[in-house]
Amino acid sequence: MNVLVWLKRDLRVHDHPALTLAAGLGSVLPVYVVEPELWAQADASARQWEAVAESLADLREALAGIGAPLVVRVGDAVTVLEGLCRRHWITRIVSHEETGTLWTYARDRRVATWARGAGIAWTEVPQSGVVRRLPTRDIWAASRDGFMAQPVLPVPALQSVEGAEPGLIPTARALKLAPDPCPHRQLGGRTRGLELVESFLTRRGETYRVAMSSPLSAERACSRLSPHFALGTLSIREVVQATSVRQAERPGGKWGGSLSSFQSRLAWRDHFIQKLEDQPSIELRDLHPVAVTRPRETDATRLAAWAAGETGLPFLDACLRYVRATGWLNFRMRAMVISVASYHLWLDWRATGQHLARMFTDYEPGIHWPQVQMQSGTTGINIPRIYNPVKQGLDQDPGGAFTRRWLPELAAVPDAFLQEPWLWPEARRLLGHRYPEPIIDIASAAREARDLIWSARKSAGFAEVAGQIVQRHASRSGNREGRRPVRKPVQAQLSLPF
Repeated sequence: MNVLVWLKRDLRVHDHPALTLAAGLGSVLPVYVVEPELWAQADASARQWEAVAESLADLREALAGIGAPLVVRVGDAVTVLEGLCRRHWITRIVSHEETGTLWTYARDRRVATWARGAGIAWTEVPQSGVVRRLPTRDIWAASRDGFMAQPVLPVPALQSVEGAEPGLIPTARALKLAPDPCPHRQLGGRTRGLELVESFLTRRGETYRVAMSSPLSAERACSRLSPHFALGTLSIREVVQATSVRQAERPGGKWGGSLSSFQSRLAWRDHFIQKLEDQPSIELRDLHPVAVTRPRETDATRLAAWAAGETGLPFLDACLRYVRATGWLNFRMRAMVISVASYHLWLDWRATGQHLARMFTDYEPGIHWPQVQMQSGTTGINIPRIYNPVKQGLDQDPGGAFTRRWLPELAAVPDAFLQEPWLWPEARRLLGHRYPEPIIDIASAAREARDLIWSARKSAGFAEVAGQIVQRHASRSGNREGRRPVRKPVQAQLSLPF
């Protein structure tokens, strides 16, 4: 039997359930379909494609080493798969389950319809702790832990399908992607991912728990594995198990606490992706329909200023310029830039979420969209966290090094006024010329947003809908999402920035 392995976001040969299954069925044709329509979506960018292309080149070398060269084709998935199956007498397709966007969900439904009509058996298998058609959240944690405890799969030996032309890996320009300079982008490919695992578990990770909050220290202390998880050059399971080995070697002290925190976040990753798996509409529709009423026609001037890092709020602007240049940002700062956009600037989360999706080289829809909603107050079950960007700058960049690096136009501003340059007695030399005046008053904008949010939460029927959301999506292990009980309407109170 000839078996086609359809590769998507699983660009590796190690711990690859789909490849292992196919190897036991017959000769294998590994295929990656470059879909121009997918790369034309609003959440896609050249920086993301370049990381994919690097990972494909690395994968091509690995597959050649085990006997089945990678086939790359450009086009519509149904058209490409149909042609390959007909040309190479393929009656079986194997792939991993994918929790992606509404576009990929619709694409997979088209492929399923074609396969049934063509008499092609398509088998999808899990590659993480996400459970398709999960009947209840009550069993999710046990299912996820069981998957992670299974042995890591060895690299299979493959017998190749003969006569397939490998095909070229296209450039971003060939895909007609807009120029997207990202000078400090992480590079793709499993080889680089393994280097990060080794350096994190042996050196960099010791201060992870305390250093992850500041963009200054997080750049080194965080694992930086998120792009490799998003592309599948590493499997979650192999990293979970490698971390467990290191935990046994270093059970106490800084290492013990940091590795425990890291394991928790690996579990949270699957927890959030499960939300999108269970409810794909999270990408487009408020999870709680009356939690917030923001205009869908977002303020274009404010959106542009926010995206460019030109709001006049220094620490916020520094974070947005940093992510444009690097494709990455630590979690706390991701939460802050979304929070300020949604609360202070009162922008629609779909517009700001799409911008950040394009910027992130580790864009994972199942984490991104639930988190964007969570930090925008639209879930109805999480504490609204209205971050004060000035306070965050003082807390996370107390010496001003990060802010000054990304906002060199503030070089003349004394340290005491760096996060609030409008208070500097000589501000007129700078503001409105080299650096913008603040586009909002932080205190009044936060107060107005808070009043609107808590007014909605006291409305009739709010708590009942929130309870349904908890039942469907909430974690069953503690208060990891910062939720409040929803048995009765919650009362307005100040949100604590973190």
